[in-house]
Amino acid sequence: MRILLIVLGILLGLVVIVVGVGYALPVKHKAVRQARYHQSPSAIFATITDVERFPSWRESVKSVEVLPDSAGKKRFREKGSDGAILYEVVKASANNQLVTRIADPSLPFGGTWTYDILPDSAGSTLRITEDGEVYNPVFRFVSRFVMGHTRTIDRYLSDLAKKFGESSSFVIQPG
Repeated sequence: MRILLIVLGILLGLVVIVVGVGYALPVKHKAVRQARYHQSPSAIFATITDVERFPSWRESVKSVEVLPDSAGKKRFREKGSDGAILYEVVKASANNQLVTRIADPSLPFGGTWTYDILPDSAGSTLRITEDGEVYNPVFRFVSRFVMGHTRTIDRYLSDLAKKFGESSSFVIQPG
């Protein structure tokens, strides 16, 4: 019985630490990653804006439902390993920039992704900037110390390399 109480005390202590650290972390964060591809800006832009084809190249996306526009903004819902997430396109500048925002206020996280496409003589660099928010303190702890703020961006950039038949050993650099 004493061992059980000690184990329960340790577990309770860990929960208190996780919640306390989570509350101490800021709700907002910024994460930036970029990768270079042997693709034109138009090829990259066409791929990242063709939401209906996401399941064919993004491993974590099982399906995409295109929804009616809202206030003139394109909307879609991704369903996959992170659950169902509603997005809206905030800005789309052909072959240059795309900005999407999580449009579901019921989720424990939110924010925007800004995709900047930077051309060069042999292809393009895609830089993704996440201006994220994590509302739940336990999720903030997990996002910061377990998953890392860049995990989803890194997976996206790697999936994009595979889609283009390029080596996934490219260097992902801070922007």
